[in-house]
Amino acid sequence: MVQFSFESTSLRIPIAEILPLKQLTASVLKSVKYMQIAASIAEVGIIEPPVVIRDRRQPDLFHLLDGHIRLDVLAKRNETEVVCLVATEDEAYTYNRRISRLATIQEHKMILNAIEKGVPEERLARALNVNISSIRHKKSLLDGICPEAIEMLKDKHVPINTIGQLKKMKSMRQIEAAQLMIAMNKFTITYAQSLVAATPDVLLVRPKKKIGGLSESQIAMMEHEAATLDREFKTIEQDYGADHLDLVLVTGHLTRLLGNARVVRYLAQFFPDILSEFQKIADLRKAA
Repeated sequence: MVQFSFESTSLRIPIAEILPLKQLTASVLKSVKYMQIAASIAEVGIIEPPVVIRDRRQPDLFHLLDGHIRLDVLAKRNETEVVCLVATEDEAYTYNRRISRLATIQEHKMILNAIEKGVPEERLARALNVNISSIRHKKSLLDGICPEAIEMLKDKHVPINTIGQLKKMKSMRQIEAAQLMIAMNKFTITYAQSLVAATPDVLLVRPKKKIGGLSESQIAMMEHEAATLDREFKTIEQDYGADHLDLVLVTGHLTRLLGNARVVRYLAQFFPDILSEFQKIADLRKAA
């Protein structure tokens, strides 16, 4: 018989009876993600219910597995109750997973889907805590980007201006540029501009403007050197990955350990300092 990971119905639970398993840091409270969630709740309410599990000794108390920011926002709005999903096993739901700030391309698709369903642009702007001109700009964000590059970058946090630089390249070069950005884990506008500068005119939508004081042969040499650096980087990347395999395995095991809510509760109760250091290491791994 298959055991369900959640109780069959959601529950409206007093916020005072929900015990968070972690404290939000000052940086999280000031983050764009926090402000967007707060604005979204103020405009359209809770979309994704928090996930809790009953305390084994006191069934009327609940431990919060997911939704720490949502719960904090509701508490500060003086809400007293929230509808939650109730998990039946803490191992079946990894509370420690980090729901990252919405990736740029995912946000674009979400905006398009919402508009297609009839949500007004003004309401979307309020929910995402941005101005309406930003919503209108994001609607056409991917015009001129080839499907292969979109697929590669769909879960990355790519600045909008970086996507603008990709539009200056033809499809084949967009794919190469996306590969280089992912390999470098670098999606900044300055890096994208350097890739455009290193791209031959034949792979650009429009030829580059002449750079003052440089001859065509000098520009060609710069492009050749940039291409050589790209190849050398890929070689170094392979060696780097092998050298740090042990470190990746250790931090991966630590991350899985923190995915066990029972272990986290035990450490939080008896070894809070160690838990804090473990979480820092796990966060560093995810940011790498």
